[in-house]
Amino acid sequence: MLSILIGFMLVSLTLGPYQNGDTTWEMDAVSGVLKTGLPLVNGYLMDQPPIGFYIQAALFSIFGVSIDDGTFLVTLFGLGCVALVYGVGNLAINRTTGFFAALLFAFSPWHLVLSRTFLIDVPCLFFSLLSLFVALVAFKRNSLWLFIVSGVIFAVAFNTKLYAVYMLIPILTLLVKNHHESACRLALWFTAFAIPVLAASFLWYQSITGIGLISIFFHTDFSVPDPFIAVPIPFFTTNFLVNYAIGWFFVDSLILSVLVSLWQRRALQRFLLMDAICLAVIICVLTVNTYLGVTLNLKAPFLNAIKYDYQALPFISFLAASLLTKSLSLASLSKLKSKIQRASYLAVAFLGSFLVAASVLYNMRYTHMFSTWEYLIFRVDPNNNVGYSLFNFDHINAGSFEMSIQILGFAFAVSGMLWASRHKLGWALKRFGLNKNSKIKR
Repeated sequence: MLSILIGFMLVSLTLGPYQNGDTTWEMDAVSGVLKTGLPLVNGYLMDQPPIGFYIQAALFSIFGVSIDDGTFLVTLFGLGCVALVYGVGNLAINRTTGFFAALLFAFSPWHLVLSRTFLIDVPCLFFSLLSLFVALVAFKRNSLWLFIVSGVIFAVAFNTKLYAVYMLIPILTLLVKNHHESACRLALWFTAFAIPVLAASFLWYQSITGIGLISIFFHTDFSVPDPFIAVPIPFFTTNFLVNYAIGWFFVDSLILSVLVSLWQRRALQRFLLMDAICLAVIICVLTVNTYLGVTLNLKAPFLNAIKYDYQALPFISFLAASLLTKSLSLASLSKLKSKIQRASYLAVAFLGSFLVAASVLYNMRYTHMFSTWEYLIFRVDPNNNVGYSLFNFDHINAGSFEMSIQILGFAFAVSGMLWASRHKLGWALKRFGLNKNSKIKR
């Protein structure tokens, strides 16, 4: 795991910092906190929850106002997200899935770019994942106090950005699973979790700013229509995922993982609950984004899929990474099957392992390529040059020292992947009869 964290930091520091109008806007909000105590932009209260701006303001009050320092803090939150993806995957599924989920997540262009952009999205995801991680530990230890801590952390996430609401899907699902036998106990745990977020939201929206809790539902993103630069297409979210965010191999890993679970649902029963949770989060996030962007014809949800769908990325990573463990299970099951069935099981197992590895390597190659670009645009329509755009005024050049650091970061990650897979690779060689000590049956 250490190799992934080191590799992520080395690679991320060769990217960006990326800037656009949103980063300038959020910098102004942090400056407003330093000057007035409130995240004011041009005399108006920023229409976002406040905690992310106060965290950055605390940093700026010590080191001075600098977008480079602020972006570095976002990168540290991004590093924390990678560690938490491993932790959640390890607790909820197994260590192998946690490791490869962290690897897929860390080197997705989606996470790397946002981790080098002065926005509150990465801190929000960090606190969201931390809340889920603490909740998993609470369920494992049957600790109400830890679950209250999870609720406090979720309150921080929700008051960093409202997208944290999607993390309620896994937390509440696992709460019901662990305490469905007692309605009173379930109600107690739910209430203990809900009180911090309700109290924090009431404190900010009612007591401090006086704008009212109802203002949560009147964000400008929900009122500004698309200016008809491009007609929203129903599959703009999938276009973003496939062509920019994670790539075809990653998406194929996700799809095959679901199909394998459905095909071998008895043998892979231990994966079913987490698979269902991951699918629920992914479908919910993409459906809400599509509804806002296409049905309601709103500008921000259509153009900003990179931010609107970001909370789904860890769950996409969990589902795709679990394909590797499922593939190994299929290879084991093949020993009990007939010759034809054995061949089909091994073929699917090989394909699954290949797709996971290819997802990592393809995204590394894509990241290496765009790190030299001055301008990025995550298009939501393949036929129109519209989408979320970012400028990189400090892009690196081929053959530079920074490029060498980036390649070293990739090497750390790949070496970690090979080291983590060493026993499984040896086992696979024996299963396929490629080990020099294996006996070939005639």
